[in-house]
Amino acid sequence: MTATAPSTLTATALLLDMDGTLVNSDAVVERCWRRWAVRHGLDPEAALKVVHGRQGYATMAALLPDRPMERNLAENRELLAEETADLDGVVAIPGAPEFLAALAALPHALVTSADAALARARMGAAGLRMPAIRVTAECVSASKPDPEGFLKGAAELGHAPADCVVFEDSEAGIAAGRAAGMRVVGVGPRAAAFAPDVHIPDLTRLRVETAPDGTVRLRVTP
Repeated sequence: MTATAPSTLTATALLLDMDGTLVNSDAVVERCWRRWAVRHGLDPEAALKVVHGRQGYATMAALLPDRPMERNLAENRELLAEETADLDGVVAIPGAPEFLAALAALPHALVTSADAALARARMGAAGLRMPAIRVTAECVSASKPDPEGFLKGAAELGHAPADCVVFEDSEAGIAAGRAAGMRVVGVGPRAAAFAPDVHIPDLTRLRVETAPDGTVRLRVTP
């Protein structure tokens, strides 16, 4: 389903990815991961195909499967610091400020593969309000596409997974939302290839309404 056909999803809570969904950080991500790939003698273009949506150590494990996980975790900490310090080109996805404003009084949480410091830095650089409830990298034992982060977000909000809608841009994130038993709105060009329940090019195509019983209606418009 795409934004060319009007559609409506209902939910009681929303779970929001950050990078590629609320924040366009592609320039930073690609700069940092290209450098990492070159240092390790890997094809940067191949690395970029798997980097989005995952925690860094999981990307490293996929690209260097024979390397000890301890080294991946150590390099991931270094890469997170590098990404946190580089905010050049970090901007809001079109419609993100208005979308977050519409959710201010509704149950919602940020569920991101970034750690807390990186999430604060990128949301701040994009001029976006940080949701009060956040599930960051430190909160989970497994990276997307594992559903742990989304299930934790739903639990913290006190809502059943089936009543939640996930907003995601990446293959790993969409898979995680599905594995959590949630419906998924795919945001941006990457998401279109992974058959989310609804796909929108950006958040300007979305209108948030609240029913008298508190149900959230998400209206996708052409």
